Amino acid sequence: MRVSKRGFVAAIASAAVLGLAGGARAAGDTVTVAKSDKVGSYLTDDKGMTLYVFKMDAGGKSACAGPCVANWPIYYREKVEPAGGPSAGDFGTITREDGKKQTTYKGKPLYTFVGDKKPGDTNGQGVKDVWVVAAP
Repeated sequence: MRVSKRGFVAAIASAAVLGLAGGARAAGDTVTVAKSDKVGSYLTDDKGMTLYVFKMDAGGKSACAGPCVANWPIYYREKVEPAGGPSAGDFGTITREDGKKQTTYKGKPLYTFVGDKKPGDTNGQGVKDVWVVAAP
């Protein structure tokens, strides 16, 4: 199948516009409030995945390191765009002892959980009595 030069240029232009739209989104990710009968209201990332806090974190520092981070990946976005509850001022950034950055909510570092496979999963709630959903 032959594509005209004009058709090829139009396809490239469309792809560029779509790419720019995606790039604009990457600069800041939306955090929204979800609700479930099981855990109540909780924060989710731009993909609808649950965000968690670790009760052992204190003083704006993360106590989750090494193997812990393998199961509880750190959540970091350069800029958070909250929707449906929290304000932008509720979010901040810390630099962890390993040098990585991590987003915080009201001073508490945020994480996701590898056991959550789809949006709306809250499988990390209550794990070892130290992991809880990030509640608005």
